[in-house]
Amino acid sequence: MDKSQYIGRDFLKLADFTPDEVLYMLDVSADFKARLKRREAHAVFPGYTAAALFEKQSTRTRTSFQAACAHLGMMSFYMRPQEMQLGRGEPIKDTARVIDRYCDLLFIRTFGQEIVDEFAHYMENPVINALTDQYHPCQALADLLTIRECKGSFRGLKVAYAGDVWNVCQSLMTACAMTGMDYYLAHPEEYQPYPEALDNARGFAADSGSRIVLTQSLDEAVEGADVVVANTWHSMGGPEKTKEQRIIDFQPFQITPAVMERAKPDAIFMHCLPAYRGEEMTEEVIEGPQSVVFDEAENRLHTEKAVVYLLLA
Repeated sequence: MDKSQYIGRDFLKLADFTPDEVLYMLDVSADFKARLKRREAHAVFPGYTAAALFEKQSTRTRTSFQAACAHLGMMSFYMRPQEMQLGRGEPIKDTARVIDRYCDLLFIRTFGQEIVDEFAHYMENPVINALTDQYHPCQALADLLTIRECKGSFRGLKVAYAGDVWNVCQSLMTACAMTGMDYYLAHPEEYQPYPEALDNARGFAADSGSRIVLTQSLDEAVEGADVVVANTWHSMGGPEKTKEQRIIDFQPFQITPAVMERAKPDAIFMHCLPAYRGEEMTEEVIEGPQSVVFDEAENRLHTEKAVVYLLLA
């Protein structure tokens, strides 16, 4: 793969890249992971700067991105809109063009996808989507790397997802479709994926030969699954439903040891974290031998480092 085709691009959603480009990102991620394990220096961007603009709370995304920048020799600046002129009404297009003059890269966690799109429109330097209401492409990359490490390959695997039908769900759906994995989304009927995300995933699935199945049956989704993915029932944003109502609506979709028994014996359990034990999964599942959630969390560092490297290389 020619690395030059990534330089200067934005990373706003997986559907902006080809399946081959996504797979190469995973190869670069695995290489960085191995180099870090060997404590091999890879500070390839000394003197570079990255802006980190976060409108939502973050543990893994903020820490992994800032650690990735440090490993690459870059300095990152953490910013919150309420501490910037954005909080007083400065237009995004003005803020974007100023950040573009100071920093080589922006990674942003915000609400609507249109916000990251506007930053990308007005910035010449790369913009990375560190989570919006619609998409979380960085999490999807980490999930793919984790699955490949555990299963060796993608094609023909069955992934069962149960949790909020929101950014993580939609990006993973696209990731599975790109790589030939069947994706079963178990969800309450009144919670539906974003139409654009579903259309994109179905387009990739048609090319790869995989299936996208929406079902109200958790048993159908989990039966014979190679990967079981849970996610919180009350994300940072989303349709106007109270936390209490969401817990009621999603209760039938809790991942328990009995549910895991319906999956394959060697199935893995994944969760993007933070996890609410006793809600989307039980303590026994997340702390059990099939759980790879902390490997998955670690892989955020390696995949995000690869994205930063490729966009700036």
